[in-house]
Amino acid sequence: MAAAPERVEDPDCPYDPNDPAAVAAYWQGAITSHGLAELRETRAARRRGPGRASTKVSTTIRLSPEVLAAFRADGPGWQTRGDNA
Repeated sequence: MAAAPERVEDPDCPYDPNDPAAVAAYWQGAITSHGLAELRETRAARRRGPGRASTKVSTTIRLSPEVLAAFRADGPGWQTRGDNA
């Protein structure tokens, strides 16, 4: 705290960082981070239900640059098209 400046000068700040009321007003509607337990619950809720295992298997595959370029050339969805091939 001893090294903290007396005043903060930040022209890019959307509020006056030296005015406690302005700081409080700016952050009043902020969404705060959740606790670790709440994040785990949220993540668990997004998983597939019982009996609904993943339909894909995670793997690593090495393709020649030409093959990869051919799939990517058609734009978004190239991974699905590669999977179908």
